[in-house]
Amino acid sequence: MHAIHTQRPVGDLLREWRRHRRLSQLDLANHAEISTRHLSFVESGRAQPSRDMILHLAEYLDIPLRERNALLVAAGFAPVFPERPLEDASMDAARRLIEQLLQGFEPYPALTIDRHWHLVASNQAVLRLMDGVAPELLQPPINVLRLSLHPDGLAPRIRNLAEWRAHLMHRLQQQIEATHDPHLIALRRELQALPAPAETVSRAPASAIAVPMQLEVRGQVLSMISTTTVFGSPVDITLSELALEAFVPADAQTAEALRQMA
Repeated sequence: MHAIHTQRPVGDLLREWRRHRRLSQLDLANHAEISTRHLSFVESGRAQPSRDMILHLAEYLDIPLRERNALLVAAGFAPVFPERPLEDASMDAARRLIEQLLQGFEPYPALTIDRHWHLVASNQAVLRLMDGVAPELLQPPINVLRLSLHPDGLAPRIRNLAEWRAHLMHRLQQQIEATHDPHLIALRRELQALPAPAETVSRAPASAIAVPMQLEVRGQVLSMISTTTVFGSPVDITLSELALEAFVPADAQTAEALRQMA
């Protein structure tokens, strides 16, 4: 929502998050087990919340760790959640785990992205899918959504582009609703301005378990289902904002083709 250096009162920020979660003061007060009167006083600035109260409300409102720090700073408290670069020595264990997971998915493509869909790391199988992508789209920071939907990226080789685009835009919209991140809102606007496929979104067959991405690679169509893995109960902002995306074969033909490509 807002950077840590915001000057807005903590009550304003809490009220904005409550409304964003579509909760009334009564709803939040009842579920957080505080009085509606006290919550009203906090939001209006007539009462100053304690550090524990801010964290308690933030937990119930499912506010991202980055924004919990912003709330604490707005109330005059020190931030409690560290944000360390993945390259930092203190993140060695996390970095090794990510590398192990990415390599463990070989020969299937897997990559790690941050909260803005920027590529953090990938395995070799991902690189084997990049034939024909414009070099400028592969310049860091690589945005995975832009790479997927741009006409100079993977889009011309995605055989079910309308369906896959709808799937990605839905995921992006869900993320915007959860975080209200202005960078994601700008990214959605950029992607919506890209040429849209002429075909309509088709219904998946009854036998399907998920929407696959059907990508043409070296003259054959690979059908892959995406899976997402996140760190459970992270206390570091960097880890809380990372996700591992893996693409597993939707059929035996794709599984064999990926093994052959490796």
